[in-house]
Amino acid sequence: MTEDMTGAPREQGSQWYDGEAGPLVRPYAMTGGRTKPGPTGVRFDLIALVTLDAAAPGPDEDTSLGPEHRALIELCRLETQSVAELAAGADLPVGVVRVLLGDLLELGCVTVSRPVPPAQLPDERILREVIEGLRAL
Repeated sequence: MTEDMTGAPREQGSQWYDGEAGPLVRPYAMTGGRTKPGPTGVRFDLIALVTLDAAAPGPDEDTSLGPEHRALIELCRLETQSVAELAAGADLPVGVVRVLLGDLLELGCVTVSRPVPPAQLPDERILREVIEGLRAL
């Protein structure tokens, strides 16, 4: 037996187990060692919106999907969510979520859209002028 940083005894080979969290799985194990979300060409910004496709498999239908993939599908089943919300909801690092979403996108389980940047929205002054013009008619 050895001691950890706190001085508490620890069994040999137990670095993969945390007393409070349980067994640990390294992020690279969830993504198969990949760090980029595949050849899709889609950028998964933190504010990118992820929507579940209507034809997406149910939680027990596709056995080729890992538990993390299924967790993301279930989170998207409730409502459209941003990449940041999915990472928080699944309790996974954002980098891992991006890779997993790339897999789901390639399988056709999800669609990804980006919100309209504020710079591309019409100016409030112009909208008010249009409303005043319509009222004048």
